[in-house]
Amino acid sequence: MKKLPNNLKAKLEARIKNNALRQLPKPNGLIDFASNDYLGFSKSEAIFNAAHQYLLANNCTQNGATGSRLISGNHQIYQEAENYIAQFHQSEAALIFNSGYDANVGFFSSVPQKGDLILYDELCHASIRDGIQLSNAKSYKFKHNDFEDLERLILRSNGNEIIPNEAEVQLTTVYIVTESVFSMDGDCPNIEELLAVSEKYGCYVVVDEAHALGVFGINGSGLVQQFALQNKVFARIVTFGKGLGCHGAAVVGSEELRAYLVNFARSFIYTTGLSPHSVATILVAYQQLETEQNDVHLLRENIVHFNQQKNLLGLKPLFVRSKSAIQSAIIPGNDKVKSIANKLQEKGFDVKPILSPTVPEGQERLRFCLHAFNSKEAITEVLTLLSTFVF
Repeated sequence: MKKLPNNLKAKLEARIKNNALRQLPKPNGLIDFASNDYLGFSKSEAIFNAAHQYLLANNCTQNGATGSRLISGNHQIYQEAENYIAQFHQSEAALIFNSGYDANVGFFSSVPQKGDLILYDELCHASIRDGIQLSNAKSYKFKHNDFEDLERLILRSNGNEIIPNEAEVQLTTVYIVTESVFSMDGDCPNIEELLAVSEKYGCYVVVDEAHALGVFGINGSGLVQQFALQNKVFARIVTFGKGLGCHGAAVVGSEELRAYLVNFARSFIYTTGLSPHSVATILVAYQQLETEQNDVHLLRENIVHFNQQKNLLGLKPLFVRSKSAIQSAIIPGNDKVKSIANKLQEKGFDVKPILSPTVPEGQERLRFCLHAFNSKEAITEVLTLLSTFVF
């Protein structure tokens, strides 16, 4: 078989040298502090059985979508699921994409136009940045959760300072992009303050709620709805592979936005749709989220317990401040953070190290993901072990 070109081989060798080579993990049976399955829905027999019964009740025995949604793949379950999602998120409409990556790439590559401006938080997810790169709009990042820096960029754009040599292009729309929970730090922006800046200058706010769904808000509806700000946000991206424990994502917003994405979002148009089983699972998971609140309450209790224990053990200085299900302890250096993660895994806890270049050099960390099904005893034990390994 033909080998890799030398330049690609050199890139792999550099990763090995820096102890940063990514490899696919194997199932390990350890206590889960690594997955995004915050509510345990991915293992829920109730959701599995309800999705199966829904398909049988609707006489649906089809395994695949058979094509893109614009050709043959727009089965009836899509309509029911999207209507339910729109109602749940108190929005006019919802459009399901095959993944959170597809939703972000589709939205940001198609909505902002030439002459528009995208201002995004510097810690936004790679899928957002990839979508922005495919856009014809100008884009600039603002400092993390720093809305003074954001306002400075808006003012510069109004004075045409940050789009030099493009006097012929009329700046039409400014999009402000953030996440309600940042995937590496687990922290949240002040959404109310962000929207105040947006309204002051007539901007359009887009919020990725991937890690807030199932964690914040009434019925786990997300951070935007927690503060009843859904009517002030242009678009939200909700991802189902975290709190809902299944697969896919949706953009929620106006009926006009939905129609626009159906016509122009390439990651929606040019791909086979999700199977009826996948969409039924999304629908049933949303119904479970709305009707069964015990898992959300257990998760929130565990988040409080984790924060209390890290303070009692003197670990607070290591951690990024977070009230979400993501808790990150900064331990600089790939070698050091991998060594501590290995020790925790040897003791039975699945805690993953996040290495550079996934995060900037010097910001390597242990990323603890909390779940409704984690026991308080396990949380206390893993943090006690961490304190012995770092002090």
